[in-house]
Amino acid sequence: MDTDLIMPRLKKPLTPKEAEAMDAGVLAFVGDAVQTLFVRTKLAVTMGTKSGAMHRAQIREVSAGAQAKAFRHIESMLTEEETRIYKRSRNTHTFSSRRIDVNDYIVATGLEGLIGYLYLAGKTERLEELLDAAYAPEDK
Repeated sequence: MDTDLIMPRLKKPLTPKEAEAMDAGVLAFVGDAVQTLFVRTKLAVTMGTKSGAMHRAQIREVSAGAQAKAFRHIESMLTEEETRIYKRSRNTHTFSSRRIDVNDYIVATGLEGLIGYLYLAGKTERLEELLDAAYAPEDK
């Protein structure tokens, strides 16, 4: 899938140093929105069905468990810098819920922080590469 149609670009991105200096929670906040837009656009292009069905599919794909699975697909691809951002983001805050696996939530938050960083720093080519790999169709 051609993600040039999916990823918006900032007119004036932050420098990598400025983006890395941002609060990890803010990076995750932005990353969540970027990832959601990526997934929603992918579903619109591939499913093209009713919005309710796409919404339910999107919820499944951006759940903490699905995000943790997506991260495992790209973990070995990360640079040292990306790994550092991921680790800082996953440790951003604590969470407790009986319905969500805490480990999945931590990994998902780290992934969101990494996505937010790459987006804000204007590293859209790298962001697209990682999202395409994270959400590549699995061989059956």
